Amino acid sequence: MRTDDHLWIVILAGGVGSRFWPASTPERPKQLLPLASSRPLIRDTVERARSLVPDARLRILAGERLMEPFRRVLPDLPDESYMVEPEARGTCPVLAWAAHRIRAEDPDAIIVSLHADHLIDPLESFRSTVLAAAAIADTQRMLLTIGVVPDRIETGFGHIQRGAPISAPGGTRASRVKAFHEKPDEDTARRYMDEGYVWNSGIFVWRADVFLEEVTTTAPRVAACFPALDEGDATFFSAVPVCTVDEAVLERSARVGMVEATFRWDDVGSWEALARTRAGDREGNVAQGHVSVVDGTGNVVWAEEGHLVLFGVDDLVVVRSGDVTLVTRRDLAPRLKSLVARVEDV
Repeated sequence: MRTDDHLWIVILAGGVGSRFWPASTPERPKQLLPLASSRPLIRDTVERARSLVPDARLRILAGERLMEPFRRVLPDLPDESYMVEPEARGTCPVLAWAAHRIRAEDPDAIIVSLHADHLIDPLESFRSTVLAAAAIADTQRMLLTIGVVPDRIETGFGHIQRGAPISAPGGTRASRVKAFHEKPDEDTARRYMDEGYVWNSGIFVWRADVFLEEVTTTAPRVAACFPALDEGDATFFSAVPVCTVDEAVLERSARVGMVEATFRWDDVGSWEALARTRAGDREGNVAQGHVSVVDGTGNVVWAEEGHLVLFGVDDLVVVRSGDVTLVTRRDLAPRLKSLVARVEDV
């Protein structure tokens, strides 16, 4: 059996992206914004997926409200490539649902789970890393995550503690996962980097049948809802508990491995990330739209209309979208999600 003949890709694309407010809204979440390149994030992710699988083995998972916006930016993607999530219940239920559906089409399916908001390059290195992970997932019946060697102290990402090495094709570095550690403080993140921990990219690779076995073992409350799938997707989603795949499965399973990425990766998680994902001017200012920065350094500026002018200020995020203008410090940008609920009626 050729692994790549049974490779499937699912793209988790249902998030709201509130850390990119006010440009990102429930009606136009960040997946539809050109945050990593000149194209919407979802378009970049689909093109990345197409380097590995045909459209017939590509599935975008999101709610009904995003189906039409996605179709507008992906006009050549067939309807069969969309799976409509009846309601948001977390990554464990939606990935179990996708695995159940895909396994029914292909009992030997190997699923690659991607997020719609990552920056990844070069493409060829991404492909080779994913295919190596797929080979391990198939032959060793493991759940694989792709780990990224840190290039900075980072408190916003989960970290992976490596375990014993495992056999991998070619020169791929792979190991068992000894432990997952959630977002650390700065001192802990520095220690993790010194001790060889890697970032958890959130890119997962597994056989559909193996993943469903592990859901049954580690998340029995989720597995107890599987019979409801025979009554319809909505019945399953209304019954299944809200949970993440990391907490419900990966942190509890004894069959988890890590393949080290050979590509550059970043999570486009907040406005501050644009300073890493986009080229700036000589003073480190990153701008989108009609923007002028005078005597300022390290600013991230996004203007969808009008002319934004910054004078004599440093390290700010300034966003104009619709009738809202946001001004905040770059170091506060990752906390924007907590602000949105407090100002949504303003």
